[in-house]
Amino acid sequence: MGSALAPRVNGGSASDVAPVQQETAPAKINLALHVTGRRADGYHLLHSLVVFAANGDGITVAESDADRLEIAGPFAAAIPSDADNILLRALTLARAALAAHGRALPPVAIRLDKQLPVAAGIGGGSADAAALLRLVQRRVPQAADALMTAALGLGADVPMCLDGRAAVIGGIGEAIQPLSGLPPLPMVLVNPGTPVSTPAVFAGLERRDGDPLPALPDNGFASIADLARWLRLTRNDLQAPALTLAPSIATVTDALQSQGALMARMSGSGATVWGLYPDEAVAGAAAAALRLAQPDWWVMATVAGGRMGKA
Repeated sequence: MGSALAPRVNGGSASDVAPVQQETAPAKINLALHVTGRRADGYHLLHSLVVFAANGDGITVAESDADRLEIAGPFAAAIPSDADNILLRALTLARAALAAHGRALPPVAIRLDKQLPVAAGIGGGSADAAALLRLVQRRVPQAADALMTAALGLGADVPMCLDGRAAVIGGIGEAIQPLSGLPPLPMVLVNPGTPVSTPAVFAGLERRDGDPLPALPDNGFASIADLARWLRLTRNDLQAPALTLAPSIATVTDALQSQGALMARMSGSGATVWGLYPDEAVAGAAAAALRLAQPDWWVMATVAGGRMGKA
């Protein structure tokens, strides 16, 4: 079987080289998140508008004599390096998906540069796993469907992160409707340093039968202001139960609004809050002010929307 990762170079065999590949695992941002039901198996049904930031974790993969995982970055200490690590689980599922297509994945050394906080509502491990699967998918396009199925087995957020486009998400996360007509979105992401348990947030929901998102404009959003007006008709149903676990979410939201955000809202199950700004200069100034005022907070100015890019 040929290697799934090693390209042929100058007519040589696939094993002639040990390529190094890099991929960004961008932060996933829920601009709106409505909980619309619950399946018999306990999974919640969601209707969400999701965009991806230009920034995130970094994944580097190289062929090796054995599978290895190295974790670096400011949030490395919070990431398990044993078999529970989602990157190693993604690697196992990728091998199974490729085997069905007669392809093998050689031993690899994976390096994770963990720049995003954990248990923060912005993808985190899901984005990391999706980045690894995306590298494999790029080498073996015919395995795309199998890899997407494997992605859902890793978590409800992984398929949307694997697709990586601004989208309206339905079902438990597997129904992905890409969204066009979205302008670049200058944003500031802030996390107060409080991890929030997603199961605990869902357990705190008062109701699980909310209405879906309102209809989106046929031609998309012509401006950031248009998007902000539409977002005011929506909500994040997980914000209220998350606030009971991490009251600092309200403090962060108020701080972003005081720095000129057109809107501020929690992403996913929290505790990260995003602020939407009219332009990058205002967003950058807001981020600088927040870092100065709250040095213990994680603050990142970014641009979201469209499709994630390669590192």
